[in-house]
Amino acid sequence: MADSLFGNAAFDPTPAVIPVSLLNRLARERLETAFPLCWVAGEVSNLSHAASGHVYFSLKDSAAQVRCVMFRNRAQLLGWRLQSGQHIEARVLVTLYEARGDFQLNVEAARHGGLGNLYERFLRLKEKLEREGLFDSGCKRPLPAFPRRIGIVTSPQAAALRDVLSTLRRRAGQVRIVVYPTPVQGEGAAALIAESIRRAGERAECDLLILCRGGGSLEDLWAFNDEAVARAIHACPLPVISGIGHETDFTIADLAADQRAATPTAAAEMAAPERSALLARLATDRLALRRQIEQLFNQRAQHLDWLARRLQHPGQHLARQKEALRNLQRRLDTGLLRRCTLARAVLSDLGHRLQRQRPAVAEQTIHLQSMASRLERAERRTLDDKAGDLSRLAAGLSHLNPRAVLARGYSIVSNRHGEIVDASSALEPGEEIAVFFHRGRADARVLAVAADDGEL
Repeated sequence: MADSLFGNAAFDPTPAVIPVSLLNRLARERLETAFPLCWVAGEVSNLSHAASGHVYFSLKDSAAQVRCVMFRNRAQLLGWRLQSGQHIEARVLVTLYEARGDFQLNVEAARHGGLGNLYERFLRLKEKLEREGLFDSGCKRPLPAFPRRIGIVTSPQAAALRDVLSTLRRRAGQVRIVVYPTPVQGEGAAALIAESIRRAGERAECDLLILCRGGGSLEDLWAFNDEAVARAIHACPLPVISGIGHETDFTIADLAADQRAATPTAAAEMAAPERSALLARLATDRLALRRQIEQLFNQRAQHLDWLARRLQHPGQHLARQKEALRNLQRRLDTGLLRRCTLARAVLSDLGHRLQRQRPAVAEQTIHLQSMASRLERAERRTLDDKAGDLSRLAAGLSHLNPRAVLARGYSIVSNRHGEIVDASSALEPGEEIAVFFHRGRADARVLAVAADDGEL
């Protein structure tokens, strides 16, 4: 059909008239036929994620750009998120969007390419330093509230330096500035930046440090994605503010810094408080202090008046003390007189009671003599009774005395063990015995033993 429409148009005096929709469709078919799937490299820009899940963006290089679309089913398989500024390699279908007649690329797949490798290096370094704790919030140093000297690490030719200086001059003209000139782009810039940060920390002549440069591509800012720079920031004894690129730019140095500002100008605003605001606050504080001092003076004056009313002449004080002393003397005299009177009354009463309780000595003496005579008679009578009882007991005891029995001719026999023998059956012939008499003893031997009923 296309040949019928365009093939002989030069020889047809009245070429066919076709609608725009048909033209766009034919152009799309020609493009898709002429360009098979191919890989296109470029930088992502004008990125837009639609609510439908489709992704719209442009791929550009230094000379041209082209519209691209990645439909939802393809975007879900990508495995990573497209962002502006990324350099990618896209597998595309060259086509035409018929509704608007826009030349575009339908992206089937994408991969990091060119500077995309830098982005992957950025992610790997970020993950490594994050595991080591270089980005921990607990390691962040607080910014001084009123810095007297601020250090700036940047290139002297950078526009960012002019922005920072003008902002500091406008906000805090009293703050002194120390610039550590350092290349911020190109070969070896990262090592020089790290060295400048270390030098600023060693010199310790500033209260804080600003690390800044203007915006640029990922390649332009790559010096700030270096591991040496991140470690120099972490080891720096001074608080570090990073103001690198634009608000959308993010580097490893931003993560390692104590504070991250969206732009160099924002870093300057963060570093030093605005002088006019400080002056206004100072004026407010001065007024409040003056009011407090006036109020304190008034209170002290009122207190002084109160003390003056309480203050009296020493003579009046002494007179009042004398009067109080006289009153105490009168009370003491009265108290002593009352105590003496009471004591005399008590003593008189005790004397009367003692007089009433005084014994009759003569009567008690006669009674005592009578009791002594009675005691003596009772003692003699008791002694006589006890002597008679003793005589009777002695006579009875003498009758029971074994020696008295022995005196009448009897004797006591004991065996060799010293036991008294009271029966002949306790002895055996030939046994040795002892015989006790009234006077003395005799050792004997048993010749024979008679029965119990033997004659005496």
